[in-house]
Amino acid sequence: MEWNPIRSKDYPLYKQIADYMARRIAAGEFPAGSHLPSERTLAKELQVNRSTVVAAYEELYAAGIVEKRKGSGTIVSADIWGMPRKRLPNWRRYVEQGSFLPNLPLIRHIQKESKEADIIDFASGELSPDLFPLEQFRSILAQQTFDCHLGYEDPQGNLALRETIARHVKTDKGIEATPSSILITSGSQQALHLIVQCLLKPGDAVAIEDPSYTYSLPIFQSAGLKTFLLPVGRTGINPDDLTLLHQKHRIRMVFLNPTYQNPTGTAMPLEQRRKILALSAELGIPVIEDDPYTLLSFTGERLPTLKSLDRHGTVLYISSLTKIAASGLRIGWVIGPQPVIERLADAKQQIDFGHSIFPEWIAQRFLASPEFSAHLDRLVGELKQKRDLLVDSLERHLSGIVEFHVPAGGIHLWCKLLKETNDLQLLREAIRHGVVYVPGRVMGTQQGFVRFTFARAEKERIDAGIRRFAEAYRG
Repeated sequence: MEWNPIRSKDYPLYKQIADYMARRIAAGEFPAGSHLPSERTLAKELQVNRSTVVAAYEELYAAGIVEKRKGSGTIVSADIWGMPRKRLPNWRRYVEQGSFLPNLPLIRHIQKESKEADIIDFASGELSPDLFPLEQFRSILAQQTFDCHLGYEDPQGNLALRETIARHVKTDKGIEATPSSILITSGSQQALHLIVQCLLKPGDAVAIEDPSYTYSLPIFQSAGLKTFLLPVGRTGINPDDLTLLHQKHRIRMVFLNPTYQNPTGTAMPLEQRRKILALSAELGIPVIEDDPYTLLSFTGERLPTLKSLDRHGTVLYISSLTKIAASGLRIGWVIGPQPVIERLADAKQQIDFGHSIFPEWIAQRFLASPEFSAHLDRLVGELKQKRDLLVDSLERHLSGIVEFHVPAGGIHLWCKLLKETNDLQLLREAIRHGVVYVPGRVMGTQQGFVRFTFARAEKERIDAGIRRFAEAYRG
């Protein structure tokens, strides 16, 4: 239901807004017991003064449509229009009791704040718009004829795209793959969900890195899995820790991001990778390698992926175009043994009947073109400049009160705060100063860390963002 921008001069604006919100409540958009948008949020949405929204909410309160609860905001009344006498569904209970868990409230708050126009964003893992290959995509759309079948696609994804990905991973990452060993997914996130849902069962024990991106995901808890943590040091996880965990808990699967790890930016050395693979083969533990960043090396040297070193078929390999092209394209892939790929493809088909052909077509043309390498070279150069600007700003504004390791690639910098502070209070203060980032506690068990992601922020705003953070941190 949209707000009508044509406002009657004969009817007070706050009453118009009250009527508008009452209609939304009556239509079921805000069920009994649910929260209305905050006064500030609604004022911004409707482009009115906050005081006008306050008056509108007062009108709803006087009519008994909403309640005010200290610390909870404005809530739709449970007694609205005699509703308790009717058999209406308790939507709040349904929302809270579903088996698929929501993101952590803090993550949802960070995501919301990062969309504000005046905020400097060190939280999002998305590329800034100027780094998207827009011209290349426009050229593909303008010069090439779309000639694909418009019916349901192959459950594993478009064959031409899978053939192109097989060539791409062979050339750029040394991975031997056939089209039948590849499944196209809606980014890496869907690949992780499919693996968890299809290959594991409630009660299974899995090992994840601490800190890590997977630590922040509720997918393991939703699936009823037991998660055990592998501490991440300067060179990634210690293979001996995996051995000990397996002896105690019979680990069924391990999830690793060995190259420019999120959030620490660390890159696991070659010998350590070989030890992990040897353990995987010896203990029969599949390794899920999440690899968004291998191509984003700032040194010109690319570390071998676990999958390229895998001689026993123990690695399921996940990657995507999200961090090297465009997040909105929603093209990712899993590479693994054919029976596993077929199982995951069957589950994906049950969910969405297969991938959309349009992003697959564009992705195939882009990956197969000379422009892909040119784009990647430009992207790496721009990200390196952003990293250097971030490092320079940290040294200028926070010298002596933070410590960090300079990543040799990727998009994340992991920073230790030497001054004792409350993580949540610092985040709130930083947002008030106009900068957002990810506190370390979202990514793992360690306190007093922050993740600065430099892919999204514009180069000319990086120094201002760190200065704002420094002001919030210093108090």
